[in-house]
Amino acid sequence: MDVSAQVLSVNIGRPRPNPWKRGVGLTGIDKRPVVGPVAVSAPGVPGTGAVGLAGDRVFDVKNHGGDDQAVYAYAREDLDGWQDELGRELGNGSFGENLTTLGLDVNGALIGERWRIGPDVVLEVSCARVPCGTFQGWLERDGWIRRFTEAALPGAYLRVIEPGELRAGDAVEVVHRPSHDVTVARSFRAVTTEPELLPSLLAAEALPEEIKDLVRRRVGA
Repeated sequence: MDVSAQVLSVNIGRPRPNPWKRGVGLTGIDKRPVVGPVAVSAPGVPGTGAVGLAGDRVFDVKNHGGDDQAVYAYAREDLDGWQDELGRELGNGSFGENLTTLGLDVNGALIGERWRIGPDVVLEVSCARVPCGTFQGWLERDGWIRRFTEAALPGAYLRVIEPGELRAGDAVEVVHRPSHDVTVARSFRAVTTEPELLPSLLAAEALPEEIKDLVRRRVGA
């Protein structure tokens, strides 16, 4: 583990109108860094808008929220790469992430990998983020879904294993790595551009059940 791995910022959403998705009046994608500790807990079943960080929520409850998408993390290093490509500043939280990390290979993390953040919180990598129309509209970039998918740098959703408080500057320690080789990036490529990888995903027990069911349907397992 790289001892320099840390949470660079903790970001909470500010509800705003969502003109990019029919039937969803508001969006919480506009996340901004906050100062001080933030309580983290498991939000429970999806459909309520609840997520892992106190003060945050989602409004597209059909596709977001719940235990398997409690917290979303994205690496500052990857944001910097996109910043160069897009030719615009991307502040922490620009991709709608709750945790902007530094010194941590988020997309190389294994499904089921566990991170201890600060003294209290333990999170488990559950799945990759899949881009949507709201994300493309938010960035005001035509073709963004396609470009984001091609890059296969989706960032990671995490579930809450041990609740507590976290804050900007907290160290991130990888305390468990499963024995399989299914990374966040690999799982994303499997369900988007490289279906030949789908059978390998079943080695990752910690994948959400709905993704495992999708894999079984597609490969006939």
